Amino acid sequence: MKVSLRNYSWYKFLVVTLALIFISSMQVSLAGNPNSFNRLMKKKPERNLPPSRDGIHDPNAEGTGTLQPPKEAFSNLVKSKSGNYVDWVKSLREGKINPRYDRLDPKAKPIIMDLNIVREVKGSMPDVVFPHAQHTEWLDCSNCHPAIFIPRKGANQISMASILLGQKCGVCHGKVAFPITARTCRTCHSKSKLTKVKNKKRVRK
Repeated sequence: MKVSLRNYSWYKFLVVTLALIFISSMQVSLAGNPNSFNRLMKKKPERNLPPSRDGIHDPNAEGTGTLQPPKEAFSNLVKSKSGNYVDWVKSLREGKINPRYDRLDPKAKPIIMDLNIVREVKGSMPDVVFPHAQHTEWLDCSNCHPAIFIPRKGANQISMASILLGQKCGVCHGKVAFPITARTCRTCHSKSKLTKVKNKKRVRK
């Protein structure tokens, strides 16, 4: 097969030109962000955006501009490592916030129920501890019972799948309470399992 010198020279020129363009674009990309070429490394989304950019409020509404930006409002609160980076339970207990328990009665006090419920889970994950105290500091019993959770032992089928789909615990967590992420697993899965050994003593894993 004969290839003319003219066609070969044009082909060689085209390849070299494309290679130079690719190399120069990579150099610009690496100079700006060394991971920009990797499609799997997504940029972390911004947290606590101002109301005009949060996708919830109408940016054209007059009242949106009068709302306090979350970063400013949260600046003095106790920090956490997930969600909106605020530990609301600690902030409440340290007196950094003083939410009204009743919308109509500013003097109403919460009825705090100091009761922990332990749910045994399959596999190697620690068991789940549900602390009523932290929840009833904010919520009334009727917020969860009986619509979300039937207050009877064995009446509620709870799974991670249902939570991630916005059911059961997922009605709040991931929306107005801390999200379900790898960083928050041990917040709920906090009770080590008891296991039997050969000498029939029970020890903690």
